[in-house]
Amino acid sequence: MPSSRPIIDLSGKIGLVLGIANEHSIATGCARRFADAGAHLVATYLDDKARPFVEPVARALPCDLLLPCDVRVDGALDAVFTAIRDRYGRLNFLLHAMAFAPREDLHARVTDCSAAGFALAMDVSCHSFIRCARLAEPLMAQGGALLSVSFYGAERVVEHYNLMGPVKAALESSVRYLAAELGPRHIRVNAVSPGPIATRAASGIDRFDELLERAALDAPEHQRVTIEDVGALAAFLASDAGARITGSIIPVDGGQHIMA
Repeated sequence: MPSSRPIIDLSGKIGLVLGIANEHSIATGCARRFADAGAHLVATYLDDKARPFVEPVARALPCDLLLPCDVRVDGALDAVFTAIRDRYGRLNFLLHAMAFAPREDLHARVTDCSAAGFALAMDVSCHSFIRCARLAEPLMAQGGALLSVSFYGAERVVEHYNLMGPVKAALESSVRYLAAELGPRHIRVNAVSPGPIATRAASGIDRFDELLERAALDAPEHQRVTIEDVGALAAFLASDAGARITGSIIPVDGGQHIMA
């Protein structure tokens, strides 16, 4: 007899969402899908300046906990996982949707980026995901799912993406290595790779409006990707329906990645 349960079911699962900046964030689209599927959510905000933009999103979801987290600050990420351990004793999935590069380095050629700017971009956008994996592992005794967000500029040169190309390439490689290392503990690791989306983070990329327009023209569907599109895939990967998918970078771009 067919099961009456929905394919994407996160009922009773505890999820952590890192990277909500406002209602237009990719992390917000994912969090909404997680909540719709029944998950209990913990979300973070960067600092007091960001909190007024994140709190309305967290209330609407709703989130059980809203915690400060600036991964550049020693101990901030650890404190988030300690709060989850103390509240629930476990974690079933997390979404890492954070990226940052200093403006002067992001707008420069890769050839000219500073060592400090490169290191900071790599720390926030890539190594923080590795730290999340390390902190999540003991809370995922029964297995779980780790998700991050990439972009096809990791594979191909995208004009004006600059420094973030090598950084996202490192993130994608980290996904594969983490998947191999954590697989025996039934912790799967994947990244979603959306087409261009008008988010606060993307607004820092030079001439991003042109990138959005080209994406819609180039994609076979001739449609822009939405944060809800990304969220649907993220919820699937976080659910038991995605239990045998790991180490993958999965595009959500209307087919843009197949075009020459």
